[in-house]
Amino acid sequence: MPIADSDGTSIYYERHGSGPAILFVHGSGGHHAAWWQQVASLREEFTVVTVDLRGFGKSDSSMPEFDGQDFPGDVVAVLDQEDLTDVMLVGQSIGSVAALRAGLLRSERVGSVVLGHSLGGISHPELKELAAADRAEAVKLPVIDRLLTKPFQQERADLTFLFQQMGTFNVARMQDLRNLDTNGPSLEDIQSSGVKVAFLAGERDAVLSVKTVTRAHELLPGSHLEIVPGAPHSMYWETPGPYNAAIARLRRTLTEPKDTAA
Repeated sequence: MPIADSDGTSIYYERHGSGPAILFVHGSGGHHAAWWQQVASLREEFTVVTVDLRGFGKSDSSMPEFDGQDFPGDVVAVLDQEDLTDVMLVGQSIGSVAALRAGLLRSERVGSVVLGHSLGGISHPELKELAAADRAEAVKLPVIDRLLTKPFQQERADLTFLFQQMGTFNVARMQDLRNLDTNGPSLEDIQSSGVKVAFLAGERDAVLSVKTVTRAHELLPGSHLEIVPGAPHSMYWETPGPYNAAIARLRRTLTEPKDTAA
């Protein structure tokens, strides 16, 4: 069983396939197995790494409390353990915050970070205001309606049930991740790191609006923007085809080894 040591905490991860590396970082209800549709689709062309943050899945969950500020170090521990380079980190929702911070901590290993349905905790007053307004609308909805569309819930009751069951394997909860946003990186921090950033969002995301994501893209020079038509917040689960295609496209075109860049 592959285990990385993150300052004394055991972090479970899996590595599949071969080729350019993609490392997925789950959100508050996920763990390594949530990426089953991505691993099966992408492992023929890419090295696909999935990880359980502390408190999630098979990683150490024995601590009395969890600090979201430790999660980026869990990702870094896997990067170092596997000696990965030119990696594309892909975060889902609040997992994108951990992914971006890990990318900045190991910019020599990480070529790009894809912020899935998230602003990655970027510290910027306008973006914080826009995200807060989106969140105020989102909390009016039942949790499941924020994440999956109504038609999907009705037509795929089986996958909706499995989606909800995924979170029952975790000890850590959403409140344990919230302080990840504290002291987030500035736009200047990201630019100076040399790490490329892509914003990936769904047209029907009920948590973070397309308008907010587009504004973040506009404010971060050199960033990329992918909006998937009809996709919800948990696009990786509900619409894996378009999601996987977007991830593969970004991995093929977004990252290049830094030592060969012009």
